[in-house]
Amino acid sequence: MIVRSQPSFQDIIFTVHGSILPRIARRLAAIAVVSVIAILAAQAHPGIFARISTIPFTLIGIALSIFMSFRNNACYARWWEGRQLWGELIISARSFARETSLLPDEDRRALLHSICGFACGLTARLRGEDEIAAIAPWVDIGPATKSPNVTNLVLDRMGRRLLELKQTGVITPIHYAVVAEDMRSFGKVQGACERISTTPVPFAYSLLLHRTALIFCVMLPFALAGSLDWWTLLPVLLTAYTFFGLDALGHELEDPFGVEPNCLPLYAMKRTIERDMLSLLGEEDLPPPLEPHKSVLS
Repeated sequence: MIVRSQPSFQDIIFTVHGSILPRIARRLAAIAVVSVIAILAAQAHPGIFARISTIPFTLIGIALSIFMSFRNNACYARWWEGRQLWGELIISARSFARETSLLPDEDRRALLHSICGFACGLTARLRGEDEIAAIAPWVDIGPATKSPNVTNLVLDRMGRRLLELKQTGVITPIHYAVVAEDMRSFGKVQGACERISTTPVPFAYSLLLHRTALIFCVMLPFALAGSLDWWTLLPVLLTAYTFFGLDALGHELEDPFGVEPNCLPLYAMKRTIERDMLSLLGEEDLPPPLEPHKSVLS
C-alpha cells in the first residue's frame, strides 16, 4: 500500500514513484508512436483523415468512462472489504487475548502464539507462499503437514484446546461461549478472504474493457491529426494515460492481497497482531513494526 501525504503541485507535475505511470509506460509509448505516424501521414497527405469525425470518439469516450468507473468501483469494493476483514481480525485477536487473560500461563501462551501462527498462515495462503513455513515459528504443525488448509488446521487445534479447557473446568461454559465467538470471527475472516482471493473479476468483463480502451486510444490520433497537427500528442496521451492508468489501477485493486504497490499491507498488519499478542504475554523484545520502503508499505 502506498503511504504518502496528499500530493502537492510539485508532486502532481514531477512524481513518478508511487504513480501508475511506470506500469503503463510501454502502452503510452506505443500510442505516442501511433500518434506520430498519424501526424506524419496527415502532413504528407492533407485531407486523408478528413472523413474521420471526432463525434463518435466523444460518444465512445463517455461510454467507456462510465463502463470503466463501474469496474473500478467493483475492484475498490474488493480492496475495501479485504481491509475491513483484516481490521476485524486484529480486533478479534485483541479481544481473544483479553478474554483469556486469566487462563494458566502455558495455555494462554499457546493460544496467543496460535493466533500469530494463524495470521502468518493466512498471509502466506493469500499471497501464494508456503503456509507451513510461515506458521512454523509459532505453532508446531507436526505430522499434519499434508492438510490442504494448514491455516484452518491451526484454528481447529485452538478450538480443540478450548474444548478441553471447558471439559476440565478451567473455563466455564459461559466463558467458552465468549471466546468461541472470536474463534468464529477468525474462521469468518479466513473464509471471506479466500472468497475474494479465489473469485476474480470475470475475465470477459476485463477483456472487453482492455480491448475497447486500446482500440479507442489507437484510433483517436487519426481523428485529431488532420486538425491539430503536432498538438495531437497532448490530448491523445492525456486520454491514454487516464484510460490505461485506471485500467491498471483497477487490475491491482482486483487482488487486494497481492504484492503490487496498491495492494493491502498484509505483512504490516500481520506484524501488528504479532506485536500485540507478544506484548500481552508480557514480552518486551518485540519485533519492530514494518515501515514503508520508498513510500510502499507491504
